[in-house]
Amino acid sequence: MITITVAIPCYRSAGTIGPVVDELRRVILSREGYDYQLILVNDSPGDDTFSAIAGLCKADEKIVGVDLSRNFGQTTAKMAALPYVTGDVLVYMDDDGQHPADRIFDLTDKVLNEGYDLVYARFPHKHHNVFKRFTSWLNGRVLEWNGSKPRGIALSSYCALSKTAIQALQQYKSPFPSMGGYLSHVLCRYANVDMPHRDRIAGRSNYTLRKMLALWLTGFTNFSTVPLRLAAVLGLICALVGFITALAVVIRKLINPAIAAGFTTSIALQLGIGGVIMALLGLCGEYIGRIYMTVSNMPQYQVRHTLNDPADKSER
Repeated sequence: MITITVAIPCYRSAGTIGPVVDELRRVILSREGYDYQLILVNDSPGDDTFSAIAGLCKADEKIVGVDLSRNFGQTTAKMAALPYVTGDVLVYMDDDGQHPADRIFDLTDKVLNEGYDLVYARFPHKHHNVFKRFTSWLNGRVLEWNGSKPRGIALSSYCALSKTAIQALQQYKSPFPSMGGYLSHVLCRYANVDMPHRDRIAGRSNYTLRKMLALWLTGFTNFSTVPLRLAAVLGLICALVGFITALAVVIRKLINPAIAAGFTTSIALQLGIGGVIMALLGLCGEYIGRIYMTVSNMPQYQVRHTLNDPADKSER
């Protein structure tokens, strides 16, 4: 019997998680020799999402409910599911119904039968607005540039992981998790599977611009010193431009002493170079702040309550 574990971060999804779970169970059990484990991580304390999860757990002991103490973000919610994984392959998917559960075997078969460690769903036609599609594309290009993503591989939150990938992630304790960046440094067997992208069951995306920027910054700075090298190069370029401009101004003044002092030029240069310096200092501060919080043993997450914990069952 092969067990597929599906982990779903849940955020304000009391009205959508039920249909997603029902479809998953029906699809996985339709193939002989397969069973399922579902891990529902509530990343939305304060609403009735965990009540919906509790109802599903009560009706099915193969569903594990994890209630986080506050909203930690989608990536951290995914990390919170790892201690409860018991399956032969792990699948991450969203709680809004946009990921086609009936195509889950397209992902798991490439892991179980073809030896890939990480298989991402690729959606050629996403049902997102133009802004979100553009920012997703831009994020992928930036992550490729700084080495945090394999070239030619499209990332998505619908993906399947091998046991090797699961074990690698279980050792990852950073308070600023970037799962894709981390795995790209320890694994090399990647693949994509094209599949359709559905409409949401209800509601709209909970990813605000602030959340997308925070996610991008984590991926941009984690596991890469390229931004710091870029900062050094920009600093050298600014210094060179400043030196050349100063030299040109001095030569011009020597040739024509009647020329008035370049007040406008001086102010423009000061503001431009000063702005670059402040931006680079902010980038360095971001690295230093993350280092400080990491060495201070800042936890990734805090679990308030669990339902159907596999560890409790093994002790019976």
